[in-house]
Amino acid sequence: MTNPRGIFAALAAAVLFGAGTPFAKLLLGDVGPWLLAGLLYLGSGIGLSAVRLFARGDRARLGKGEWPWLLAAVLAGGVAGPVLLMYGLAQTTASTSSLLLNAEGVFTAVLAWVAFKENAGRRIVLGMAAIVCGAAVLSWPGGEVSASWPALAVLGACLCWAIDNNLTRKVSLSDPLQVAAVKGLAAGATNLALALALGASLPPPGSVAAAAAVGFFGYGLSLAAFVVALRELGAARTGAYFSTAPFVGAMVSVLLLGEAVTPRLLAAAALMGAGVWLHLTERHEHLHAHEALEHEHAHTHDEHHRHHGDDAPEGTHVHRHRHEALTHRHPHYPDAHHQHRHD
Repeated sequence: MTNPRGIFAALAAAVLFGAGTPFAKLLLGDVGPWLLAGLLYLGSGIGLSAVRLFARGDRARLGKGEWPWLLAAVLAGGVAGPVLLMYGLAQTTASTSSLLLNAEGVFTAVLAWVAFKENAGRRIVLGMAAIVCGAAVLSWPGGEVSASWPALAVLGACLCWAIDNNLTRKVSLSDPLQVAAVKGLAAGATNLALALALGASLPPPGSVAAAAAVGFFGYGLSLAAFVVALRELGAARTGAYFSTAPFVGAMVSVLLLGEAVTPRLLAAAALMGAGVWLHLTERHEHLHAHEALEHEHAHTHDEHHRHHGDDAPEGTHVHRHRHEALTHRHPHYPDAHHQHRHD
């Protein structure tokens, strides 16, 4: 079972976000945690808005009913999440924080399974258990980081982003650049205003530019790719692929910051790696029914898009279209067209 577009988008999001964590750690010397969270997201929002301004092609826009979902996602993942992460980063090593961020995939999958009724098979559950064990190795007293406020802050950020991920899935058929830009601008402006109101002062222009650049790549482009993956793979599977982000972050931390490679770090990496492998090798296939559905999104014509008959245009295009009821069997992910119940 493969979905190259979704898998590539999820892994691209993971690499961009994972590599951004150590660079954010470097910036904490000149910028306070709350102010940095604002600059990171504002940089992502401004950068993506510029990209949208010059990008060509048809894009599905957010509908009126989708804005409340996006607003709730912004508050959870764009305001609360980054602040908690920056406070956690300020008091622990970047490599440890990067590996603890694996919990985001676990929380995302649990919420998708329990609250949003997304299917999760045995391999998904076993993979989540392995990742949780890896996080426990890191947070055990005497390890890389104790079971303390810094660790809880990073895990709290993961929970906020898991809520964000599941809410963002509700708008994943829209233009990913628009979704990511709105989140960046709203979250960045809110965090920046709150930080300044609490007495923070802007750092030198060079630090502001560096934070904006890290935010554009590590948060903006990463989030846009993540939205594409949510559309193609569903929240739980996207979270699983995105769980590779902490390994990227830990590797960059060791190379860039000279942080030590300890036995606990290696043990946690092995457990988390096993969990990710279980997620990536999952196969889901059964006879399933599609109910009639009408919506709008960018698409090409495949077995789920036959509404043009013999006059189907070539390439990706956007318009409102109707899916007739269909029953068939094939390997699939719980993407936007496979949100059926599993008894």
